[in-house]
Amino acid sequence: MLKRLLRALFGSTSSETTSSTTVEPIEHEGFLIYPEPQREGGQYRVAGRICKSIDGELKSHHFIRSDLCGSPEQANELMVDKAKNFIRHAQDEMFNPPRP
Repeated sequence: MLKRLLRALFGSTSSETTSSTTVEPIEHEGFLIYPEPQREGGQYRVAGRICKSIDGELKSHHFIRSDLCGSPEQANELMVDKAKNFIRHAQDEMFNPPRP
């Protein structure tokens, strides 16, 4: 039950991403964006990671959106655009725990 709840909150496991190859990151304002679309039925969910090294520690934020695209390339492009916008607004705050 806990596994199902976590999957509902945070998305599918990484084994369900569309590619088993290594994802090349896109650098933006000191952050690394890793597009990792997830296959869902015949479409691809916009998903990935945003990472940054802060004080020598690699921080990572999993990025999953409700958007579905017809191809993994479209999902990658949309993910990068959305991640850049998120970075502009959140900056390093994205790595802080949520406030109660």
